[in-house]
Amino acid sequence: MTASHLLVPVPIPDRVAALIGACTPSHILEAEFDADCAAREVRRFRGPRLGIEDQADREQALSELAWANKVLSAHHPHLAVRPNSAW
Repeated sequence: MTASHLLVPVPIPDRVAALIGACTPSHILEAEFDADCAAREVRRFRGPRLGIEDQADREQALSELAWANKVLSAHHPHLAVRPNSAW
């Protein structure tokens, strides 16, 4: 029996990733890329003492993440990206 939190991410060969990408609609691939970038941006702005500009940038990144997750979830509910996820 395996637990999902114990699974180790395994790199996917480039040819396999290209095949997966060829089967996925382009707007889903763009949303996945945007969600990953926005999640990385949200993680960058951490801490209780953020300046006004940093708070605004974090809110902007959160809104971009929400938009991308809306597109991804419409395609498949398990594609949503979380800002604190390691994947």
